[in-house]
Amino acid sequence: MKKLITFLSISTTVAILALPVAARNLIAQPDNAFQDAACTEDAKTALYQSFLKNLKADQAKAYEEAKKYVACPASGEVTEGQQKIIDYLKNFMTKYEAATKKSDYRVKIYNEKNYVVGYAMGKEILAAEPENLQVLVDLGANAYLLPPLKNAQLTAEGLGYAQKALAAIDSGKTLDDWKPLASKDEAVAYLNYSIGALTLEKDPSAALKNLLKAAQFETLLKKSPYTYAYIAGAYETGPYAKMSEEYKRLYQGKDETPESKLMLANINQIIDRMIDAYARAVALATAAEYKDVKVGWNESLTTWYKYRNSDKTDGMDQLVAGVLAKPLPPEPTPLTSLPATTPAVTTPAGNSGTPGNGNGAAPATSTPAGAKPAGTPKPDKPRNQR
Repeated sequence: MKKLITFLSISTTVAILALPVAARNLIAQPDNAFQDAACTEDAKTALYQSFLKNLKADQAKAYEEAKKYVACPASGEVTEGQQKIIDYLKNFMTKYEAATKKSDYRVKIYNEKNYVVGYAMGKEILAAEPENLQVLVDLGANAYLLPPLKNAQLTAEGLGYAQKALAAIDSGKTLDDWKPLASKDEAVAYLNYSIGALTLEKDPSAALKNLLKAAQFETLLKKSPYTYAYIAGAYETGPYAKMSEEYKRLYQGKDETPESKLMLANINQIIDRMIDAYARAVALATAAEYKDVKVGWNESLTTWYKYRNSDKTDGMDQLVAGVLAKPLPPEPTPLTSLPATTPAVTTPAGNSGTPGNGNGAAPATSTPAGAKPAGTPKPDKPRNQR
């Protein structure tokens, strides 16, 4: 909390507002003999001195002391010095309350996981401060968690926050403190992941770029099997689906040509990326919580691996065992000419079907089981360091 409201730190010059002894002696005493012990002048002086000590050490406690001081009834005529103290404390209380309100949405999101309330509070802040990067980052980095709520409007808003936050960071804007995220890199990773996860269905080719970038940073996302299942699904429903359809349109039922072979080689590059991503998802899905979805990912891996290896699975287990030691490959660069030497791949007889190899058999379905991660995506959340 202290870090969230550092702008409330008060200059050491406020010490001159401490009530002088001489001024205390000149204050008229109340006519009645009784006065609340907490509101005697000595008690108020001690309260104010304690407030000054806690101003940097414990602002929550300082706030409570300020409230007590201000709540005390005036004991006679209020001097100029006293009024300065009261005004000063009221100003602190106003700023503290505003800052606390701004941080409450973070408690709802990161601590309580109450996304509906937390996002509503964040949205209210953004209505007054639309360029507030801290709020945009917090809402955007957690947006991938919204789909299970089945609130389409909220999910769309979360995507918008992620896109706006990432654009602001890319333009050079930054935060003095990225907490509860560990760093700028972690924020960029989660923002890209949110954008990729939430746009995968409508625009998988664009989502792929965000997902690949999210996996480049050393964050918990890099260790989540869902990240790679999403990448595989993005390849499959994006560039692979588009090129496969184009291949069939141009070459189905025709004799093989250098052009058809070139397109097939480009398609196979994409399939190899899908195999790599599914292998990573399977390799990382060791916890019991991944038991069910791992079955689908392994089926997809097997299907595509056999598709590229003459209907055999020889070497697939070794691929899974060693894939995490290799860097994640980037999107393939389109080939403009056939390599001098090419793997032993063939197309279905007469180019009559979906691009294949080996025995020419295409996968059993155009979208193998597990192309999209089954169930709710659950990569680890941004670390909560509150």
